[in-house]
Amino acid sequence: MAIEFVVDPPLTPALRAGIVALWVEVTNAGGAVGFVAPVSRTQVAPVAQAAFTAVEAGIDHLLAGFDDDELVALLFVVSNQFALKEHWRVLKRVMVTPGQQGRGYGAALMREAEKLARDLGLEALQVTVRGGAGTEKFYERLGYQQVGRIPGALRVGPGDDRDEYLLWLPLQP
Repeated sequence: MAIEFVVDPPLTPALRAGIVALWVEVTNAGGAVGFVAPVSRTQVAPVAQAAFTAVEAGIDHLLAGFDDDELVALLFVVSNQFALKEHWRVLKRVMVTPGQQGRGYGAALMREAEKLARDLGLEALQVTVRGGAGTEKFYERLGYQQVGRIPGALRVGPGDDRDEYLLWLPLQP
């Protein structure tokens, strides 16, 4: 595994395009990263732009993983923007390019996010998971605990409501 992680890399036009392309690819391969397949660049781009704006403003952080200079993994460390929740963050849009899955990149990405959170002085991380794919097991293996489930919170299609799982990782000093 030759993955290199970068926190808040410069959001060049090429990187922005690469993030949107990865987001589309992951979604269309069945990934639950905020959209339901099929999805296009034009649908993802505005959501990505909002994420880029928050990173550029210093509110959120982008953690990007590169393998030989190719973007293969990323997530956003998102502020709650609420004073009573400043001690923890939400990890969003956790994704690994489908062609690189199974190589340990996802677990490495999550470990790097945990390291970043500790460096930021945070006390916990949260991730939400769309039910129906079994991805909560991935996070549980990394030490996340299921602390809640909202039945039918996510409507992915007519007659297809999914539970939303809330997973929590306390960060010990």
